[in-house]
Amino acid sequence: MPPPLPASAGRLIGYARVSTEDQGTDPQSDELHVAGCVAIHEEHASGADRDRPVLARLLREIRRGDTLVVVRLDRLARSVSHLLAVIERLEAQGAHFRSLRDPIDTSTPQGMFSLQVLGAVAQLERALIAERTKAGLKAAQARGRIGGNPGLRARDPEAIRKLRRSRDATYLNTVLAELDTWLPTVRRMRPGQPWGDVVRVLNRGQGQVWTVERMRRTVRRLVSEGLIEGHILERARPQPADNRLMRLVAGIKAAAPDRTLQEIAAQLEGMRERTPRGGTRWHPSSVRNLLLRAERLGLLGTSSGRIV
Repeated sequence: MPPPLPASAGRLIGYARVSTEDQGTDPQSDELHVAGCVAIHEEHASGADRDRPVLARLLREIRRGDTLVVVRLDRLARSVSHLLAVIERLEAQGAHFRSLRDPIDTSTPQGMFSLQVLGAVAQLERALIAERTKAGLKAAQARGRIGGNPGLRARDPEAIRKLRRSRDATYLNTVLAELDTWLPTVRRMRPGQPWGDVVRVLNRGQGQVWTVERMRRTVRRLVSEGLIEGHILERARPQPADNRLMRLVAGIKAAAPDRTLQEIAAQLEGMRERTPRGGTRWHPSSVRNLLLRAERLGLLGTSSGRIV
């Protein structure tokens, strides 16, 4: 069994997944405990399932220097491309990845080499799929067959409506699957703050690529379905610069309660926010002052962690 990583590598965070509710994660959890994981997140989902709320929350909350640990690669990823996307997300947050039974450990040169090999395999896989698709289309055309939906080619209204309904349902299901990763932040910040601030907090906190228009469109859809409150869509009222900064910092803290003052300061610098005095360098003391004001006004709620 692989030995635990040294303490200097940061926290080891385990992720265990089984395919159905009937299976138990105990064997994986035991192995992750032996490897030195200080916390283990368990999820019940099939390997092909795109809805992994536990994994999404884990990737959102993992800290710089931490290492995400799994027993085997297939416990984490649906495909090589999905694995590479997860590791890229971790690297962007300054975290690492390790598989106990595979030669993948992104904190070591050997592990990074193995990852590069996987990347090359994924590229080859995509090229082969594209080549087979083109060959299949050419063969079908040679036999007089035309690909695609006949109804759509004929611009049949019912076929078009059916396609739109299908896409609409798929979009809504995707939104609902990821709701807990962003809706709490939206509810805390809206309509008190402009959409631009909400999007910047979410993009920095979760690595997602939200735009103001996409966020508005998504919220409007959920309001129309009666799933969230309509007042979220109200126009944000202008507010003094100090109040806006206070609410922005409160939103960042609420979105990631474990985030330290130094980490919030770094995020504000990355967002190119000016300090209350107009400077570009944020200090933890400035963040703390804004958070204390927000706490006195009840903007932090009950689950935003201690101000440290």
